[in-house]
Amino acid sequence: MDEAAVTDPNLLNSLALAYMGDAVIEVYVRREIISRSGVSKPHALHARAVAYVSAKSQSKFLHELMDGHFLTEEELNVVRRGRNAKSHSVPRNTDVQTYNFSTGFEALIGTLYFKGENERIDAIMDRMFANHPVERSKCE
Repeated sequence: MDEAAVTDPNLLNSLALAYMGDAVIEVYVRREIISRSGVSKPHALHARAVAYVSAKSQSKFLHELMDGHFLTEEELNVVRRGRNAKSHSVPRNTDVQTYNFSTGFEALIGTLYFKGENERIDAIMDRMFANHPVERSKCE
């Protein structure tokens, strides 16, 4: 099987891109929390990560990127494609619109990952952590 064909984001559906993007975001968030928070207990690390990886947080951050004109037109098209993907499930703790926007954000990160645009992912994630810094723990 041709590896390039498998990883060409134009040939993958948006939910597959979002699936990959979710994993990439998770790695960035975990790395940032471990290096900046001073927390080492897995439960406490997970609790902090939720503030970044929840649908609500990702949707809010995507809106900040869009409102700040940080995304290119091509990236906005990827977001729209991801946002409009038909998922047959929505988490209990969020509404459909919020979930769709978070899927768009994850699809964007997945697309950038498969395109090898790691510097762009770094820029997006750096902006997220600049706008929403990880707080240093006082007691964990």
